[in-house]
Amino acid sequence: MNKEIKDISLPFYEGMPVYPGNPEVTVTEESGATSTHSKICLGTHAGTHIDAPRHVFEEGKGIDDLELSKLIGPCRVLDMTHVKECVRQGDLEKENVQEGERILCKTANSNRGFDSFYDDYVYLDGDAAEYLAHVGIVLFGIDSFSVKKRGGDDTRPHDSLLKKEIPIIEGISLKDIEPGAWELIALPVKFRELDGAPARVVLMH
Repeated sequence: MNKEIKDISLPFYEGMPVYPGNPEVTVTEESGATSTHSKICLGTHAGTHIDAPRHVFEEGKGIDDLELSKLIGPCRVLDMTHVKECVRQGDLEKENVQEGERILCKTANSNRGFDSFYDDYVYLDGDAAEYLAHVGIVLFGIDSFSVKKRGGDDTRPHDSLLKKEIPIIEGISLKDIEPGAWELIALPVKFRELDGAPARVVLMH
C-alpha cells in the first residue's frame, strides 16, 4: 500500500529568515566546464533543524550521537492553533501525552508562514517542557525557529528536554498537516559532535 508522504521541512535558500543573531544563509554557485557545484554557508540552527544536548550542555551528546530510534517512528501531531503566546502544561495535559511518544505541536506559526521572522511566535512554556520531560516523551517538535521565547530568561524549554536527551525539532511547517497519528522520519545531517544540524523531516500515514 502506498503511503501518503508529507514534507514538513522548510526550503533552504539564500537570504532565508533565520533566528536573529544566527548566521545568515548564503549560497554561491560555481560552474566549471563539465559540472556545477555550490558553496553553502549556514548555521547549525537554520531552517528546519534538530537540537542536540550539546546545544545547551558543553558535555552533552552531539548531533551525530543521537539515537536514530528516537528520530524515526510513530508520532502525534497536537492541534495547538488555538493557544495564545505559548503552549502551556495545561494544554498538553488535555492531550493526555504518554511516555515514549513523539510529540509535534501545530500552532498558529504554521498558518502565518515562514517567509519572515516574527518576534511574537508561539513557543513552549518552561513548565510545559518540564512536564514533557517528566512524562518521558522521546522527541518534541514545534513550528517555530526556537522552542523558547525570544529574549526570555526561562531556558527550560531547551534545558529540560535536552538534559534527558530528548531531541528537539524546530522550524517545521505543519500548515497542511491534520492533527493525529503519523509516522515520523527526521534525519539531521551527520556533523561530527556539533550542537545541531539541518534536517529533512517528513510525516507519513
